[in-house]
Amino acid sequence: MANPTQPSVGYSFTATSPNPDTPSPQTEKTPIPRPPISSAPPRFPPPKLQHDPIASPSIRTPNMLSPANGVNSGSPIPHLSTPPGPPVFTSPVRPAAVPFRTSPATPQPVAFSSGSSLPTSSPPHFSNGSAELQHQVPDVIEETSPYGKSSCVLISARKVLKQKKQANVPSLGFGALVSPGREVSPGPQIIQRDPHRCHNCGAYANIYCKIILGSGQWQCVVCHNLNGSEGEYVASSKEELRNFPELSSPMVDYVQTGNNRPSYVPVSDSRMSAPIILVIDECLDEPHLQHLQSSLHAFVESIPPTARIGIILYGRTVSVYDYSEDSIASADVLPGDKSPTQESLKALLYGAGVYLSPMHASKQVAHDIFSSLRPYKLNIPEASRDRCLGTAVEVALSIIQGPTAEMSRGVVKRAGGNSRIIVCAGGPNTYGPGSVPHSFTHPNYPHMEKTALKWMELLGREAHRHNTVIDILCAGTCPVRVPVLQPLAKASGGVLVLHDDFGEAFGVNLQRASTRAAGSHGLLEIRCSDDILVTQVVGPGEEAHLDTHETFKNDTALSIQMLSVEETQSFAVSMENKGDIKSDHVFFQFAIQYSNVYQADISRVVTVRLPTVDNVSAYLESVQDEVVAVLIAKRTLLRAKNHSDAIDMRTTIDERVKDVALKFGSQVPKSKLYRFPKELSALSEILFHLRRGPLLGSIIGHEDERSVLRSLFLNASFELSLRMVAPRCLMHREGGTFEELPAHDLAMQSDKAVVLDHGTDVFIWLGAELAADEGRSAAALAACRTLAEELTESRFPAPRILAFKEGSSQARYFVSRLIPAHKDPPYEQEARFPQLRSLTTEQRTKLKSSFLFFDDPSFCEWMRSLRLVPPEPS
Repeated sequence: MANPTQPSVGYSFTATSPNPDTPSPQTEKTPIPRPPISSAPPRFPPPKLQHDPIASPSIRTPNMLSPANGVNSGSPIPHLSTPPGPPVFTSPVRPAAVPFRTSPATPQPVAFSSGSSLPTSSPPHFSNGSAELQHQVPDVIEETSPYGKSSCVLISARKVLKQKKQANVPSLGFGALVSPGREVSPGPQIIQRDPHRCHNCGAYANIYCKIILGSGQWQCVVCHNLNGSEGEYVASSKEELRNFPELSSPMVDYVQTGNNRPSYVPVSDSRMSAPIILVIDECLDEPHLQHLQSSLHAFVESIPPTARIGIILYGRTVSVYDYSEDSIASADVLPGDKSPTQESLKALLYGAGVYLSPMHASKQVAHDIFSSLRPYKLNIPEASRDRCLGTAVEVALSIIQGPTAEMSRGVVKRAGGNSRIIVCAGGPNTYGPGSVPHSFTHPNYPHMEKTALKWMELLGREAHRHNTVIDILCAGTCPVRVPVLQPLAKASGGVLVLHDDFGEAFGVNLQRASTRAAGSHGLLEIRCSDDILVTQVVGPGEEAHLDTHETFKNDTALSIQMLSVEETQSFAVSMENKGDIKSDHVFFQFAIQYSNVYQADISRVVTVRLPTVDNVSAYLESVQDEVVAVLIAKRTLLRAKNHSDAIDMRTTIDERVKDVALKFGSQVPKSKLYRFPKELSALSEILFHLRRGPLLGSIIGHEDERSVLRSLFLNASFELSLRMVAPRCLMHREGGTFEELPAHDLAMQSDKAVVLDHGTDVFIWLGAELAADEGRSAAALAACRTLAEELTESRFPAPRILAFKEGSSQARYFVSRLIPAHKDPPYEQEARFPQLRSLTTEQRTKLKSSFLFFDDPSFCEWMRSLRLVPPEPS
C-alpha cells in the first residue's frame, strides 16, 4: 500500500509482474479491479500542469469519459505501492517493472495489419451481402511509428518483441512518453462531432480499424469487437473512407464548442476569465527588492491588456491592493497569524475595493504599487522574519473565487483555462497556517513540519479543485524550506523554481508562468492491445476515479487525471508483455480530454500501431535511444528521494548497463568481456551523463536544489528531460555559425567559444586565447548569447545563462558537465570526437597540456570498469 508518510512526487503507479521471480514490496497480493496509482514520494513539485482533480464534467457526454482503469482477468495482479527499490540487475535478471521507451519516428500513416478475420462465430448480415472487412488505408504504406520528436506521443521502439522473456528485460524496458498539452506540427485533423467509440471497451475508431464497406461497421483494434457507425462509414470504396479524418490520420482532435455544450461562454481573449494574482514577499532587503521591482514592472508591460491581475503582499500581515484608487497605492490588511475568517472575507469581497482588474484599465496603478514597495526595516535575519505565505495564498484563492465562493463549495466552476497564483518568495513560511519554526532546533520542529506539509497539500488540492494553479518562484540567498512549499505547488498542478536572485531569469519565469496555461479538467486514457500491460506511470497526475462501465462494459483503460494541461509536461508510461505475442501488430491508443482556454472541450486521440518481431537485432535497430534514456532516467529519479538514494541509483545505472550488454550484447571471443550492443551506443553515453550529472551526481551541493531539479525533471517534456540528462554542446565558428559536437571536454579549445545547453542551465565558455582578442571575443559572445536565447525562448523554467572565461572559478560548472575524454588514448578520442582530426599537431599538443589530472573516469574507462567493451560511436 502507499506509504502515507512519504510525500508524493508527480504521479506513479506500479503493477506486479506475473513472473514469480519478480521482487515485490508486498507479501500479500489482493486483486484490485484496475492498476492503481500510488503517489510517488513528492519530494519535488510537479512541473507546470494544472488541472481539476475532479473528473471534468465539461467533457461532453458520458461517452467522452472513458471507463475506469482495469486489467483483464488473467493479467498480473496490480497493487498500490510506494516506488519500488532499485531493481537488482544481476544474472539472471529479475523482471522488475522498468520503463520501456517508445520510438520516435516521422509522422506517417501506418499500414493496417493484414488478414485478420471477424471474431464472431457467425457472419453478420449486410445490406450489400458483403461481410469483408476493409482497411481504410492502403496496405502499401510503409509500416512505421506514426510520431517523431515533434509529436505528443513517443514510443521507445518502432517494433515489439513477440517473446515475453526477451521483451520484458527490465534493464532496457519498453514504454511511451505522452505530452498531453503539446502543440504538434503538423497539427491534428479537427472533427466537430461526437467520435465513434467501441461499445465494448470504449476505444475510438481510428486509421487502423477494419471497415465493412456495405454496412459501415468497424472492428475495434483493441478488443476486436464489431461496432456500428449509424451508417456513417458506409462507402463504395476504401478511398471514400479517407474523407473521414479519424480514418485517415493517426491523430485527431474532437472539438465541441458553442451550442453543443450549454455552459460554453465565448471569450474574446484566452486569459480574460482566468485571473493572475501575484503574492509577493515584503520581507526583502533593499538589493533583492530593487531586482524584484524591475522584474515586476517588466511583467506588467508584458502581459495582454485584457489580462486581469491582483497584487497581494505578505509578511506578518496580508495586504490586498485596491485598484479603485487611481492616485495612491492603497491596500486592505488582514492578520496573517490565522486563516481568514468568513466575516473578514465577506467584508473584503463585498466591499468597495477592486482587487482584480484588467491591465488596460490599471497598468499605471500596478506600476505605482510596485514603486511603493519598501525594503524590510527591522534588524532581524532573513530566515527569522515572519512570513505568512499560507494565509496570503488563502486570501488570493478567495479573491479568485469571488463573492459567491460560499455558494460554489463542492461545485466545479468552469473557467476559461486555469487561474494562477504566482508567489514571489524570498524566504520560508514561518508565520500562520502551514508555517514551520524559524529554527531547526525548535524542540517540536519535526511535528510542526509534518503538520505544515499536510496543510500545504490540502491548500494545494483546494486550489486545484477551483481550477487555480499555484506557482512558487523563490529567489535570494535565504533557504525557503523547499520540502514545506513543494506540496502546495505540486497539489495545485504548479511548479516551484529556485533562482539565484530576483533578476533577469526570475523576471522571465514570472512572465512565462503567467502565459503557459493550455487547459483544465484534463483526463488521459491509455488503451493497449490485450498482449500489453501498463506497469507504471510517472508524471503530473493521479488516478482518475471514474466508473463508466455502464457505458462500456469491458473498458480496461488506465485513466489518469491530469493536474494541468500544459505544453511543458509529459507522462512516462512503462509497459511490458503479458505473454508471448502471436499477432503481427500491437496497438496503443492515447485519448487526452481537456477544456481549453476558450472553454471548448477537446478530445485528442492518438493511435499507434507497431509491428511485432521475433528477431532481437531487428528490435534493437528500432529502439529509440533518447526516448529509452529519458524513460529510464524518470524511473530512476523517482527512487532518488534524497542524496543517499541518488548515490544508490548510480550503482543501479551501472547494473542496468551491464545487464543490457549481457542480454543484448555479445561476448568477446576468448574473454569474459561483453560488447555493449552497437544499436544502443547512444543509450550508454546518455546514461553515463545521467549518473554523473546534476540529477544523480554531486555537481550541485544543496539538497533543496537537487530536490527541485528532480521534481522538475519527473514532469518535464521530452525535450527538456533529454537536455537535463545529456547536455548539448555547440562550438562557435567564424562567421557566427555553430557546429554540434559530443559533450566531451575536448571541446575546450582555447581559440574557440562553446555553448553547453543542460536544460535548466546554459553555459557559454570562452577559451583564453579567444578572450584575449577583444573584438573576436565580443562577437563570439554575442553570437553565443543569441543562440542560447533562441534555444530556450519557450522553455519553462527559463534557464540561467552563464558566461565565463577559461580558467575562471565559474568555469567549473561547465567542465563538470563534460565527459573527461582527454584521458582516453588518441585513437579513442578521434573515434568519439572526430573534430580533433581537423587540429594541427601543435593545437592538439596545446589542448592536451591544458587539462589537469583528476580521478573522474572517462566514458570508456567507466565501461571497462563494468567489464564491458565500449560500443562503437553511433
